[in-house]
Amino acid sequence: MKTTIEAVATAMLVIAVAAVILGLPLMWLWNWLMPSIFGLPGITFLQALGLNALSAILFKSTTIKKD
Repeated sequence: MKTTIEAVATAMLVIAVAAVILGLPLMWLWNWLMPSIFGLPGITFLQALGLNALSAILFKSTTIKKD
């Protein structure tokens, strides 16, 4: 039972760290560049995560292997 709880806690920690690593640089770059260049509003951390997820869905490479 304890190993299951430890595994879940470890997975949650890894997901949280990955979210911070992916979200913060995007948020910082957006809030630094976009308002001054294009006059767009700044974004929050959760919006940066959503933008990152959306771009991953839209620009994901799907290749089909032919045997």
